[in-house]
Amino acid sequence: MERKIILHVEKLPEGVYLATSDSVQGLVAQGRTIAETLEIARDIAKKLLEAQGV
Repeated sequence: MERKIILHVEKLPEGVYLATSDSVQGLVAQGRTIAETLEIARDIAKKLLEAQGV
């Protein structure tokens, strides 16, 4: 089942992107591009939600 979550993505001064979410506790993802960051965030969100039994 697909679930939609809201991500906050910002570019850090170091040139990398950071994604967090208020709706998935503990979700923090960092990547060199927005696409890479979103892919990492999706994997992390999936694992966190599975661990929570959601």
